[in-house]
Amino acid sequence: MSCVRLHQRSVRSLLAWLLLTSTLLLAVRSADAAERIFVDDLRRSVSVPDQAARIVSLAPSLTELLFSIGLDREIVAVTPFCDYPPQAATKPKVGYTNPSLEALLGHDPDLILAPREFMRADLLGTLEQLRIPVLVFSAGSVADIIAHLQTLGRIFHRESQADIVATAIRQQIAAIKSKVRALPPRRVLYVLNSHPLITVGPGSFIHELIGLAGGLNAAADAAMPYPRLSMEVVLKEDPEVLLFPVGKAEGISPGEQQVWKRWPDLSAVQQGRLRSVPSDLLNRPGPRIGDGLEALARAIHPEAFAGEPQP
Repeated sequence: MSCVRLHQRSVRSLLAWLLLTSTLLLAVRSADAAERIFVDDLRRSVSVPDQAARIVSLAPSLTELLFSIGLDREIVAVTPFCDYPPQAATKPKVGYTNPSLEALLGHDPDLILAPREFMRADLLGTLEQLRIPVLVFSAGSVADIIAHLQTLGRIFHRESQADIVATAIRQQIAAIKSKVRALPPRRVLYVLNSHPLITVGPGSFIHELIGLAGGLNAAADAAMPYPRLSMEVVLKEDPEVLLFPVGKAEGISPGEQQVWKRWPDLSAVQQGRLRSVPSDLLNRPGPRIGDGLEALARAIHPEAFAGEPQP
């Protein structure tokens, strides 16, 4: 009899173990099913929650992309420079170029979106150890911007919204290209910073925009996306248009712009083509890049828009 009881107990124990094991396996499968893998611009494979409900955005461009596909409540923190759309300015703030770990963790994020330019390797490593997913983005072209938009659409199950925005961007670009296509291109210098003089070169999306807007980049032979230039090089290239990004939080001041009149031999100075362009439209690789391209084309070729009201 005792052998029978022992056998029954053994069977019950085995069944309990099998039930527990099955439950654990199901839980593991459920956890795996609740995450998807995305590859960011650092070529890192990142496990992202399928229903990420708490997002921290560390770049104005990424914040704008999120809002453009209908995300608002999911964004729990942004940078002090995230000012568009207006709702973005009301979000809690974390740092931009140097966000603290404590500030990030305080918002309990499911996902952090960061620009490659300002994502410190030590902070990224710590967040990886804490198993907080971070996707790093870097846009070197218009195609990259649209790809980022569509990636975010897939992450947050907003594919149709992302496709609508992407189509609108492509249509804007096509319309601007058609306006300037027949016009002779003008040599352009885009002044990102005055001291030292920093501009845009191949590998930057602004370099591509200059070409789309009917311009020839004076730094087209540079070896990097954001090169420093000497005045000797500028005088040699002799730009016909000087472009100065301006905005509330960044840009080239009116005083800095006037300094360029010290070089009266420059064609841009002789012809009075010192033009301001909106920094938030052009320096941010976001959903308003079509508007930025139009502003750029109007500055380079105002004759293409004669009689049209300013947007």
